[in-house]
Amino acid sequence: MSIFVDEHTKVVVQGLTGSQGRFHGLRNRAYGTRVVAGVTPGKGGQDVEGIPIYDSVEEAAKEQGADASFIAVPPRAAADAILQAAAAGLRLVVCITEHIPAKDEAHVSARLVRDFPDTRLIGPNCPGVISPGKCNIGITSGDIALPGGPVGIVSRSGTLTYQALHELSQQGIGQTTCVGIGGDPVPGTSFLDVLEAFEADPETKAVMMIGEIGGDAEERAAEYIASSMTKPVVAYIAGVTAPEGRKMGHAGAIVSGSKGTARGKMEALTAAGAVVAANPTEAGEKMVEIVRALG
Repeated sequence: MSIFVDEHTKVVVQGLTGSQGRFHGLRNRAYGTRVVAGVTPGKGGQDVEGIPIYDSVEEAAKEQGADASFIAVPPRAAADAILQAAAAGLRLVVCITEHIPAKDEAHVSARLVRDFPDTRLIGPNCPGVISPGKCNIGITSGDIALPGGPVGIVSRSGTLTYQALHELSQQGIGQTTCVGIGGDPVPGTSFLDVLEAFEADPETKAVMMIGEIGGDAEERAAEYIASSMTKPVVAYIAGVTAPEGRKMGHAGAIVSGSKGTARGKMEALTAAGAVVAANPTEAGEKMVEIVRALG
């Protein structure tokens, strides 16, 4: 299996009857993803273009054999939706919802660790995960992804995720899996989680990592790269010109004093052996050079 998703993954869309869930759920199905059910309480028995709707995730998982969820619900309902998917036994939950209260994210994170350790949450506030040519869960356009590997991509930024995919595809460099982990303060999946998965994946030969200011996730990733990563890593950190003490973009992109700066992250990654680019385009160019050198 490609990391997290492949052509066998069966997806239930929580919020399929809403405008966002319907648009992206059908778009994922058109890509080839096995969207087997939707969930909207009170609308069980209906369907969306042939996709059956259930009142609960548990019922949808039982009836359709779903093992993954795509959550596209409003912020006030997102925390419950994540926990319902975990309680139903789904191994993967992708939540694209933005503006979830930080206390709700912290509560969900603690519950997943304590009660549902076998469920992986990607997001919230993320573009999702795509294994090109196999499965797409989230809002990433499949048109800009290229099957065939050998590059894995992990990113905090949605927009830069798309740019990385597009620039590599334009150069004929395919991707194994692309994971947008989101930029909120309490992500369900970290850089470290994805780097470990890419390191263990025989199809992934090189990794592109896109970080940004705020927090210490990139520094912790650098420690793993230095100690355990055998595959080449190209990194780009957004926010070099951001003023200290100001939030830039994502809720997690807050610089406090000397902590969380782009410069500090770049220095840590360089010391760890990663190739650090000055801008997104250069990151793509560096990765092309590395892949072509792999032979």
